[in-house]
Amino acid sequence: MADPAETTKIILVRHGECEGNVEGLFRGRSDFPLNKNGVRQAQSLAEEIANLERVDFIFTSPLKRSAETAQIISQRMGNIPVTALQGFTNISLGPWEGRKKKEIMQEYPEEWSLWIKSPERLKLPNAESISDVQKRAFSTLEFLVQKHREKTLLIVSHRAVLKPLIAACIQISDPYFWRIHVDTASYSIIVHDEARGYCLTLLNQTKHLENFTSEWV
Repeated sequence: MADPAETTKIILVRHGECEGNVEGLFRGRSDFPLNKNGVRQAQSLAEEIANLERVDFIFTSPLKRSAETAQIISQRMGNIPVTALQGFTNISLGPWEGRKKKEIMQEYPEEWSLWIKSPERLKLPNAESISDVQKRAFSTLEFLVQKHREKTLLIVSHRAVLKPLIAACIQISDPYFWRIHVDTASYSIIVHDEARGYCLTLLNQTKHLENFTSEWV
């Protein structure tokens, strides 16, 4: 068994709630800030992580809802520097950006059906596929893990980034998107060592959110 000191720990955080979550919109790159509930979620998450882990580096999607979540965690943990990376930004959804699911169902019935059954196969015009997202997010993670060996990294991102990223780390093949769930302001933990690669040790921890409303989105 590898010495724990030789492992790199990755804490994967989904941002707190934003109005796009509440309104049932396809958020994509639409730059929603946290709403009041999302701020409180992020504060509770920050308290949980501060009592649980030492964090060496914080990385985030550049979008406001993630960056604000990351800053709240950073402040609770002694103002750890936060670095925004494009590799962790949300999926680009092209014509679905910022639109309600009901509208999409009516205007794009075939694409909607594919999204529900096998979203990994969906490629909208002027948009990213989930495979595109998985490749860039995993490549970014691999770079960070090699650069910061034996450290604890915290990454704040989005559902459509974290699910493909987790699948890549533990080598789950398609279709996987609806088989992994990450709530807003949840965290998951992956450990990496050079000999055995990635191991998922915790998925979708939400015990710090027991007193909050949460949407299944």
